[in-house]
Amino acid sequence: MVQGKTLAERLGRLSVSLINGVGLGICILPLILIFWLSVISNSVLSLPAEGYTLDWFTEVWRQPQFIDGFYLSTMVAAGATIIGMVVTIPASIVLVRKRFIGRGAIMQLLMSPLIVPAIVIGASLYMTLVELEVRTGVPATGSLTGFVAGHVLLTIPWCVRLLTANLTGLNEVVEEAAASLGASPFAVIWKVTLPLIRPGIMAAAIFSFVVSFGNLEVSMFLSTPGQLTLPVAILQYLQWKIDPTIAAVSVMQVTIIGLALVITNRFVNLSRMV
Repeated sequence: MVQGKTLAERLGRLSVSLINGVGLGICILPLILIFWLSVISNSVLSLPAEGYTLDWFTEVWRQPQFIDGFYLSTMVAAGATIIGMVVTIPASIVLVRKRFIGRGAIMQLLMSPLIVPAIVIGASLYMTLVELEVRTGVPATGSLTGFVAGHVLLTIPWCVRLLTANLTGLNEVVEEAAASLGASPFAVIWKVTLPLIRPGIMAAAIFSFVVSFGNLEVSMFLSTPGQLTLPVAILQYLQWKIDPTIAAVSVMQVTIIGLALVITNRFVNLSRMV
């Protein structure tokens, strides 16, 4: 029952609930459709369905481009997450705990990858790596180092957002008490600050991994033959063949990302920080 004292309030609440329901349905419907397409027995995506089978999930493991893409996406996401955390943890502590000229500008710089379209970031990184390769002779395009460097730019803003939110909600009195008892600044950070924001660190790491693992735009520019991340491998597969295998691998990718987000939400309420 929609609560409200007046008819206008009840109609307003009903309208908001209806809009939320429609929006949720629009978000969930494509996922349901992809799952349904992944279990139909038709060799070509068509209607009506001739039957249902799970063989397409087995077929995914027979496609080497998907397996190699999964391994490369995992390595790139892990590397980008580790480097991103190493950069953003000290940066976030300084930005939240210190007051200095240019603090806001540095914050905006770290958050800027969220403003710039990912496809622009990918194109810029590609041209930079090509120029670096021409001038130095070091193979940069298509290398694991190039992939990780590009994906670090994607993980930094999310890490900064989650970590600064956790640090802002942390009571500074605890840190001041540790310092007053003789703890050095490093000891305060290592033994007090970092343990208290551990949920935020875990959430930032998992969310960064998800962002990197599912990225297509930047990876598309950095990929070379034989060096394809999973999203790029899916896109290339669609150029030559359309069958339920592509739906099955998409379901597996969505499941991995969904589980990571559920785990992240166990540590920190994402709805308040994202």
